[in-house]
Amino acid sequence: MVKALKRYGIVLFILSLGCVISGYAKEVGHMKKAVMIIAHDGFRDEELLDTKAVLEKNGVEVQVASTALGLARGKLGAQVSPDMLFNAIKVKDFDAIIFVGGPGALDYWNNALAHKLLKESVSLGKVTAGICSAVVTLAKSGILKEKRATVFPGDFQELIDNGAKYTASHVEIDGDIITADGPYAAKDFGEAIVKALKK
Repeated sequence: MVKALKRYGIVLFILSLGCVISGYAKEVGHMKKAVMIIAHDGFRDEELLDTKAVLEKNGVEVQVASTALGLARGKLGAQVSPDMLFNAIKVKDFDAIIFVGGPGALDYWNNALAHKLLKESVSLGKVTAGICSAVVTLAKSGILKEKRATVFPGDFQELIDNGAKYTASHVEIDGDIITADGPYAAKDFGEAIVKALKK
């Protein structure tokens, strides 16, 4: 009887341990992934670094993509080595696609691949985001039509011309699309993305 109880106890222990390991594996397996797309020259430092810090603090794995793998330079002097090439992004591999602003963001405004990625991101139900001047890329791709959105104030007409409902908010959320107006909104932008990823 004692042996049977011991054996039963060992079986229960193994089963419970298995559940713990399984739960941990499940949690790790569901770690969210985001790609932040920057200009190779002239991205806005805070919009990359502050947003990225918020995401990583909340357990989101972040990769940085650009048009080249060499050292990328921010407007204020930040230097970042991108993890991957912009043209190697596979939307299905990420939970969030994020375009970073700054003067260099204009490089993506009329970029056909950028527009394709954004449309695919929305069609797959990914969190799709842009900050500062990068929001114009979202607008020109067509994904902001009839959507509430914000942007760097000097570029608001681009949103209106492309069918968006410009709100002038610091951070705007419309479904899975998140936009922000500039560097001072970077942390709140990051928090909004984290919240959307937790849904």
